[in-house]
Amino acid sequence: MRLSQYFIPTLKEFPAEATVISHQLMLRAGLIRQVSAGVFSWLPLGFRVLNKVINILREEMNAIGGQEFLLPALNPTEIWEQTGRVEAMGDVMFHIKNRDGLVLAPTHEEIITFHARQHIQSYKDLPQIWYQIQTKFRNEPRPKSGVLRCRQFIMKDSYSLDTSWEGLDESYKKHFEAYNKIFSRCGLKFFVVGASSGAMGGSKSEEFMIESDAGEDVCAIAPSGYAANIEIATSSLPPVGRKPACPEVEKFPTPNAKTIDDLIEQYGFDENSLAKTVVYIVESKPILILMRGNDELNETKLQMALGTNKFRPANPEELFEITGANTGSIGPVNLKQPIKIIADKLLEASNCLVSGANQDGYHFRNIDLLRDTQIDGYYDLRTVREGEPCPLANTPIKIVKAIELGHIFKLGTKYSEAIGAKFLDKDGLEKPIIMGSYGIGVERIIASFIEQNHDEFGIIWKKPLAPFDIHLIGINIAKSDLVRQACEDIYNNLTRKKLEVLYDDRDETAGVKFYDADLIGIPIQIIVGEKNLQSNSVEIKYRKDGRRTIISLDELENTILENLL
Repeated sequence: MRLSQYFIPTLKEFPAEATVISHQLMLRAGLIRQVSAGVFSWLPLGFRVLNKVINILREEMNAIGGQEFLLPALNPTEIWEQTGRVEAMGDVMFHIKNRDGLVLAPTHEEIITFHARQHIQSYKDLPQIWYQIQTKFRNEPRPKSGVLRCRQFIMKDSYSLDTSWEGLDESYKKHFEAYNKIFSRCGLKFFVVGASSGAMGGSKSEEFMIESDAGEDVCAIAPSGYAANIEIATSSLPPVGRKPACPEVEKFPTPNAKTIDDLIEQYGFDENSLAKTVVYIVESKPILILMRGNDELNETKLQMALGTNKFRPANPEELFEITGANTGSIGPVNLKQPIKIIADKLLEASNCLVSGANQDGYHFRNIDLLRDTQIDGYYDLRTVREGEPCPLANTPIKIVKAIELGHIFKLGTKYSEAIGAKFLDKDGLEKPIIMGSYGIGVERIIASFIEQNHDEFGIIWKKPLAPFDIHLIGINIAKSDLVRQACEDIYNNLTRKKLEVLYDDRDETAGVKFYDADLIGIPIQIIVGEKNLQSNSVEIKYRKDGRRTIISLDELENTILENLL
């Protein structure tokens, strides 16, 4: 491809709206342009990379027996209502205002299940793996970070259909292995974490992540190999436990203590002896939650404990009406009315605790959770902290920001039961299809690669994602017939070898060409100038490390082929 005829609108300035490296470089290198918040056009250079990622996805999905579909972006609302996800998705789902009963699909579990219900009759029709590479729509309230969080994006989504849980395990394993191959082929340094299934539902899910300050996910990782999304991460901290003797409950005044830190500072309490109390409204009913000290309540874990996502913190008026006190003076003893109480596992059966007395300006000491109150259940409800021992080998946990590349789910029968997708087993009994769902953000692969492969000058591409194999640069090409003819010969010879060459034949200065070449970041640059041609040589620059070498034209093709392997 001749650069004089190719649309690559590079930028010298750093775009003000771009705050993460991948967004900045994708704009500056002419890969994308923004149309509106969270909506991007892919320009020719970026589209080449996008198609290379898609080809890898397609090859690996086909290798595990996947069959490619193209499902509609417009979906009937009624199908989504059958699974309850219209309400679960909330404002994230785009609804078509001038055509009632249609939504823009944020994913396709419902439509896949709809087709399975139509055509899967018997166990003989299973197993199946169906996939597509298609545009999705989500009304992100705060799209940012370029293509990492968009309102319109491309997803590879696949779905497994099985007759048994063992079959689901096998399909899940196939996808797990395929995802490892996909991300490895794309040259990404990634890790896998246990994750929450969230609104998707199901029994198990894992996420494929890269560590990056540009990420919006938070993960707990440890040298032992432990890795989990912060939403479900655990540690092996010991429980608070019981002291041998605990006096009777005693109320004492705490007029200036509104927080856990106030109690520690003013009264010298051990943080582990303090029970923080919060009140949530769960499906219109109040529930009191006890946490240790300054531990943070993890709402994803709370959702798993309660079995519903229909909850919220009580507002100040509700809090006083329910407990008789304001924030900072609430506790599990002497409540104004009977309330369900749950607690974090670290507090299980603990005693000699301090908590609010449900009277402003007072606390109780010596609370025994077995003696003085009724706890309805103990659950893992806390968010782990940096430095805590991991559950695998007690190695210290590190908290990192991460970008999610892909997510795999064991859905089970949630969707097949809701939509009525069933099959007849060998005994003629009707059973729901057992399903899995597996997604990859296509654009995120590209942005993540750039986050991991760049320097102060621009992107550093590697095969197989590089938009071109070679960047051919002619110096003073408009003034030198020798340079122009040499470049033409090199270009024609390399393209005949099926190599992808970007030929900078523009009438620009060497400085402009070198700047654009480093910004675009193609792996190998061939620099053709009169001085080297006089000795029948050209210069090669390797973008990865900046290494330069002078080689003869006779050795050029072999050198290029060796270094592209």
